[in-house]
Amino acid sequence: MRISERGQITIPKPLRERFGMHHHVEIEITPTKQGLLIQKRTATAHPVDRVYAILDRGGKTDDYIEAIRGR
Repeated sequence: MRISERGQITIPKPLRERFGMHHHVEIEITPTKQGLLIQKRTATAHPVDRVYAILDRGGKTDDYIEAIRGR
C-alpha cells in the first residue's frame, strides 16, 4: 500500500470484507507505540462515558441509587 498525494490509503478488499469495513463505515485512527491502529468507530458510547460525572448533579449518591432502582 502507498499513501496518495492527498494522504489517502486504500484498504485491500479482502481486509475490508474480513473486518466489516464497508462503504460509509466510520473509522478511528489511534497512534500507538508500534504505529497506527485503524478500527471501526463503535456506535455506542463506552459505559464509563455514559455515567461520567452523573453524581455531580448536587444530589447524594444514595438518592441516585434509589432513583435508578425505582424506589
